[in-house]
Amino acid sequence: MEFKIKKIETFTNVHISAVKLTMDDGSTGWGQMSTYCADITCEIFHRQIVPHILGVSFSSFESVENLILRKEHKFPGSYLLRAFSGIDTALWDWLGKIKRVSVVELLGGQPGKLRAYGSSMKRDITPKNEAQRLCKLRDEFGFDAFKFRIGSECGNGKDEWEGRTEEIIQIVPKALGHGVEKLVDANSCYFHIDAIEIGKKLIDNDISHFEEPCPYWLPNETKKVTEALEIDVTGGEQDCDIRIWQDLIDRKVTDIMQPDVMYMGGLTRALRVAEMANKANIPCTPHAANLSLVTICTMHFLKSIPNSGKYLELSIEGSDYYPWQVDLFDGTPFEVKEGQCSIPSGPGWGVDFNKKWLEKSSYKLCEI
Repeated sequence: MEFKIKKIETFTNVHISAVKLTMDDGSTGWGQMSTYCADITCEIFHRQIVPHILGVSFSSFESVENLILRKEHKFPGSYLLRAFSGIDTALWDWLGKIKRVSVVELLGGQPGKLRAYGSSMKRDITPKNEAQRLCKLRDEFGFDAFKFRIGSECGNGKDEWEGRTEEIIQIVPKALGHGVEKLVDANSCYFHIDAIEIGKKLIDNDISHFEEPCPYWLPNETKKVTEALEIDVTGGEQDCDIRIWQDLIDRKVTDIMQPDVMYMGGLTRALRVAEMANKANIPCTPHAANLSLVTICTMHFLKSIPNSGKYLELSIEGSDYYPWQVDLFDGTPFEVKEGQCSIPSGPGWGVDFNKKWLEKSSYKLCEI
């Protein structure tokens, strides 16, 4: 049977935009555009994606991607792909629902448990307070891995405040103790000389993962760090251009690749990066820094690729940091037990957006 896209609806606020597609037979699927400035992304979605796909027959994910990229070849950048993730993820959900299987099963994997690392987003927290809250989460939910922040975001070598990095890389690992893996994220703070010196201190303090040590737009800086240190140097979350990914992988700029499903333009393109990395024997531990559909998609992704990293990134931030993610979905899809999450086993993504959240959002409809 041939399915044509008949109707597309969006539910949007400043931070996030959900997408519902309806085929001509009435079957539906739900997806999401990338978070952050989602109201702008939604405008791009309705102007530069929706007009090209309404009434189009679905044949493959790649054909939809190629259609949009060719029609909008003058706009090869991030915003178009952040918008495109909305239709790609909705199509994956739709296909799972009509086949009555989860997305991970569509990809040849199986639902199940995933080890998660608790991911801190905060830099305004003192090392002592960060250690206290991570230890509490360790004891309450059984996390055996955590990531915390060092340096300052795109900080040109400057710390969030003087001495914070040196203090936190000693206090937090000591508090968490042995048996807990420690990861840090520098968010493009350092140039290679400083990053290498920081990296040596990380190793001395039992930290095994050094994320985005240098400005991501300067891959040669990062490569110097990777080559100099016996620690997993990781990165790639900001990158969405397949040509850039090919370079990062060919030159092994990092030890672990971290595509973000939503920044990439959806699951289809993220899977392509994973396949490229797998051919080079490089693992993928995707970026998934908030509790929206990006983390759900990443769960399915990790259980379906052969080069899956050791764990799922799971944000530990609540309403004080991400108020817009509160009650986004029905139920508790991010529940953690003994340091593990369970991949939703229902058809498609296996989650439903909360009706009350949808009702509070700005609504837009386009249909044939």
